[in-house]
Amino acid sequence: MRVPMTEYLFIDLDTEQWVCRVCNHDLCTARDTNYKEGTLVYNRDPREIHQPIIDPEKYEFTFSPDPNYCRILEYYCPSCGTQMETEYVPPGHPPTVDMIWDIDSLRAQWAERGVDPQDAITYGPDVDVERHTH
Repeated sequence: MRVPMTEYLFIDLDTEQWVCRVCNHDLCTARDTNYKEGTLVYNRDPREIHQPIIDPEKYEFTFSPDPNYCRILEYYCPSCGTQMETEYVPPGHPPTVDMIWDIDSLRAQWAERGVDPQDAITYGPDVDVERHTH
């Protein structure tokens, strides 16, 4: 049974894996593990995204984030390249942990509901858009 957790992530309760919802690639174990450990990480200079508003040749502060204090981490599926998450962190900071689930409780909750989570949760790239646009 696969439970949609975000727009681009499943937890497969049978294999206990984080899975890409776009290409079904297994990312890493979902038991006590951050899904980001199974992704490709692009450590971006924030000036690439937030370009200086004023001339950096003339001014020390340009309204662009200082790369000595801020980095942008982008997380991608290693199979299909779908961007799964982005976060702003200080340089050298480890990926933040935004989700760790109790797999056994999650499995029990969905078994008790008696419905397929993919039918109950109607968002994400695998959903029939026609159902929601009339």
